[in-house]
Amino acid sequence: MNAEFIGALAQIEKEKHVSKEVLIDAIEAALISAYKRNFGSSQNVTVHIDRLTGEVKVFAKKKVVTFVENDLNEVSLEDAREISGAYEEDDIAEIEVTPKKFGRIAAQTAKQVVVQRIREAERGIIFSEYSNKENDIVTGIVQRADKGNVFIEMGKIEAVLAANEQVPGEQYQYGDRIKVYVIEVKKTSKGPQVYVSRTHPGLVKRLFEKEVPEIHDGIVAIKSISREPGSRSKIAVYSVDFNVDPVGACVGQKGNRVQVVVEELRGEKIDIIKWSSDPAEYIATSLSPAKVLSVKVNETDKTAKVIVPDYQLSLAIGKEGQNARLAAKLTGWKIDIRSETQVVGNTQENAWSN
Repeated sequence: MNAEFIGALAQIEKEKHVSKEVLIDAIEAALISAYKRNFGSSQNVTVHIDRLTGEVKVFAKKKVVTFVENDLNEVSLEDAREISGAYEEDDIAEIEVTPKKFGRIAAQTAKQVVVQRIREAERGIIFSEYSNKENDIVTGIVQRADKGNVFIEMGKIEAVLAANEQVPGEQYQYGDRIKVYVIEVKKTSKGPQVYVSRTHPGLVKRLFEKEVPEIHDGIVAIKSISREPGSRSKIAVYSVDFNVDPVGACVGQKGNRVQVVVEELRGEKIDIIKWSSDPAEYIATSLSPAKVLSVKVNETDKTAKVIVPDYQLSLAIGKEGQNARLAAKLTGWKIDIRSETQVVGNTQENAWSN
């Protein structure tokens, strides 16, 4: 190695943001192992690289003694003082033992260490960049599918869209640009691994945050989201400003804002409702688009009995119970829905039984 090599390390430090001193320290440590491996030495050695010239020297650390019994680890006081007159008995002297052909080994080792450290640094930068994107959405390009997983190119890294994070019925074609929700970034032996989702409720939340300025500005808040990916979502919103309608802000003029979200979710239906601190009012609204006659809540076990007009029962329950199921997830309440006729019938039965 030479001064040009030291200059190259300085350039790497500038371009790759890897400290030159850290690289040199790592090379010196690697060269100790290389020396012992190539020259079969069990000596306690140290390696020094001149920070200006790049010259590499190997030194054996030996104890200064009057009578040498083990010349691998000991040096006589007389020989030590030929190196430096300051040495005294029991000092540790550094005796140069640099092999003649060590330069080639040093160059190869240095190259390997530098390449490895640059790779580690780049992985660290990528991990830091994408770990900051956890719980956020990013846009990627579909690259390939393998064993049910879809791989999404996201700039410097390829993210994994696992089979259980894919929306049923969605097709992902090569070259498609899609938005995904980053659920986790892991460090692995092969570098950072990013896991993304198209089914997470957070995807809906982030899409609205990006599309609705009032949410971004903190005027409108998303209180809760329930979702059955690819089919339907419910989102409860609230405004801190009485002059701002939270539902209207999310829907947008002529529905333009919510339509952008629906298109990104490839047609998934979205019900936007106004959140309320009154459980009965909140539960009634959560069953939208169905109309509710009354809600009786039990605060102790968080159950609610809801009465709807007969003609609204199927709408309130929804296809295969979806509307009721989403409302229950949205509010956190167990909801029992009955029609007027069912309630009257039960009342009459109870009267007759008495």
